[in-house]
Amino acid sequence: MPIITVTLNQVDDATTSAQIRNHAIDIDRPQAKGGHDKGAMGGELLLASLGGCFNSNLLAAVRARDLDIKDIAIEVSGELAEAPARFAAIDMVVTSAFADRAEFEKLVLMCERACIVANTLKGSVDLTVSVG
Repeated sequence: MPIITVTLNQVDDATTSAQIRNHAIDIDRPQAKGGHDKGAMGGELLLASLGGCFNSNLLAAVRARDLDIKDIAIEVSGELAEAPARFAAIDMVVTSAFADRAEFEKLVLMCERACIVANTLKGSVDLTVSVG
């Protein structure tokens, strides 16, 4: 089984740096939560990871089929639960300029099923994906 590894190191009293292949991402809290606001919070990165993983699959599917789909935009929203701290529900809305809505909806469903992050989250959170 392939393994994906990310290395994280403390930068200062509130900031962590994640090393992902040749990329570095700072993770921090807003100042109002005791951080230095040097980067996104982990929960925000989880939402970004979901959208990024999904869109990577979608862009590959569009290229492979040579479809006229462009201007893809994704909004991922997470509803927080009170205790323990977690996302109770996550909603992802995908919009685009497309010629055939039914074809685009089929691609969205296919890419949702291919997304590692979506597949991981589905057993733990109410995840919805829709075309806007």
